[in-house]
Amino acid sequence: MDIPQQLIEILAKAKSVAILTGAGVSAESGIATFRDPDGLWSRFNPAELASASGFMSNPELVWQWYNYRRNIIYSAKPNPGHHAIAEMEDLYHDFTLITQNVDGLHQTAGSKKVYELHGSIIQNHCFDCNKPYDEEIDVSSKKLATCNSCGGKIRPSVVWFGEMLPEKTLRESERAAGNSDVFFSMGTSGEVFPAAGLPAMAKANNAITVDINPTPTQLSKAADYYLPYTTGEILPTLLDRLKPIISNQ
Repeated sequence: MDIPQQLIEILAKAKSVAILTGAGVSAESGIATFRDPDGLWSRFNPAELASASGFMSNPELVWQWYNYRRNIIYSAKPNPGHHAIAEMEDLYHDFTLITQNVDGLHQTAGSKKVYELHGSIIQNHCFDCNKPYDEEIDVSSKKLATCNSCGGKIRPSVVWFGEMLPEKTLRESERAAGNSDVFFSMGTSGEVFPAAGLPAMAKANNAITVDINPTPTQLSKAADYYLPYTTGEILPTLLDRLKPIISNQ
């Protein structure tokens, strides 16, 4: 695999590293992406299944859709890319992982400092009173869960279309991008803002930007380094070359 030696040397000297991951990282674990031609959005209407109005119109359908997705996620395992990112966290004093993914696989792989821009499909809360819902979800059930406090409808704690990203999470993600020496984008199409703006924010503050994606995107064109691989393919090799240098410093 072609990894420029100059990039390895830059990473060895870096003090602050931030990573943005998207659906392509989870795709290596068998979780379908949304924006590819054969992705999930090609088969379902996002306005019906990922919006507050869609939920209010047909809450049982939306709940079943998310149970379908949960069932896939619960059977998935972190892939080598997830594990390599978790291992990278141990190499740097200042390391931040920002993800657009909602499946929790980064945490399962061992990542500790994770900012979930689009929320979590593992967590749920009440649509009416906003109280967290901590009961175990039966993914085989078609019955909508209801709030133990107010009897309201339970929804997944993901960010739906038309909703704002969690303010603190976004603010901390922007801070990490602006303070980074090296900023990675991995497995993301670069089409969803404000996440897609983080690499440019990092570059504007003199970070070296690296895009890892088997298919070139707008982020690839703007990056200082573009590595045309999946994270599971390239990151273990990158770590094998990087760790001996850092350990000898």
